[in-house]
Amino acid sequence: MTIDITGLPQERIVFCPSPLAELAAALHALAEPAHHPRLHAWTTTTAAALKPELADRLHEADFMWRSTRSDILLPPRPRGTLAEELDDLDRMDDEKYVGSALEISCASHYTHGAPSPLVDERMRRRALDLASARGPRQVAFVERMLADPPGTRAWIRRLLEDCDEAFFADTWRRVGVQLAADARHKSELMRRRGLAKAVSDASAAMVLEEDEKGSRIVVDKLVQGRTSAEGSGVTFLPTAFGWPHLFALHTPGWQPVVQYPVPTRDLGGPTATEAVKLRLEAVAHPMRMRLCRSLARGAYSTGELADAYGITAPEVSRHLAVMKKAGLITTQRRGRYVLHQLDVTVVARLGSDFLESVLR
Repeated sequence: MTIDITGLPQERIVFCPSPLAELAAALHALAEPAHHPRLHAWTTTTAAALKPELADRLHEADFMWRSTRSDILLPPRPRGTLAEELDDLDRMDDEKYVGSALEISCASHYTHGAPSPLVDERMRRRALDLASARGPRQVAFVERMLADPPGTRAWIRRLLEDCDEAFFADTWRRVGVQLAADARHKSELMRRRGLAKAVSDASAAMVLEEDEKGSRIVVDKLVQGRTSAEGSGVTFLPTAFGWPHLFALHTPGWQPVVQYPVPTRDLGGPTATEAVKLRLEAVAHPMRMRLCRSLARGAYSTGELADAYGITAPEVSRHLAVMKKAGLITTQRRGRYVLHQLDVTVVARLGSDFLESVLR
């Protein structure tokens, strides 16, 4: 897939994180956890904590991020907050919004463009026909979007805002800093060593080609596509949730956008062998396994755990020390009490069977 950047000033090539794009990547990971084994801990714990009503709404709209990514979820001009990016979406006209949102139903027309289903009866029938293959809820959603674009757009915005409140705001506080740092690094690399180095540093699957015909960013994907950044620019969006996916927005009429994955420790990167050994040894002890059952449900003091399990406070303290050294528990002070709680995210990385057993 090629992006023609011939004559494009370097200042029109931007590396910047996007809260909306990252939320979409996170929603894809929830919808297709098998694509993202590195995120197993995050997807397991986040999915388990979702309220049924929110989970149902996500399932209803997941065609926008499950097998592809609707272009409205890859902002060409990223903002500092999700609310600002959603405001930008609100300013988009209905035809462009609906055409992009229903992109999954019109994928074969993506590279050369197609009229919006709102104004073209053939595309409207196609969207409904392809939606029917995904079940009645998909059909109902597409019918609603075609019949009432403003109402459906407001529904989608509320859904994304509810996801932000339920889990994404906390996640963004952790990964947003890393993504901003990566974007700054790539920008500085482009300034000092040129675009070719910045592009290849973002992904080994991207290169800058230059010859007498001009300059092109080539993205190595099993699809064919061409676009031009003339008159607009190119935006590169780093993502912590995206690996192994490399998205390249290239449909006619849209500014090219590339979302590339970056390594991150906070979401379950590789763990040192010694750390895994410590954690397995810590949970292998029968009493510590029983303590995990309580600590997974809430924060407890040493005295409370001693009373609950009929052992002495010093014994509890010794067990907690082993678990803390392995990084399995967190502590917080409330007045004169020190409370301990299991770090479910870390435990989930040891295996879902163990986590299910302590939460059962």
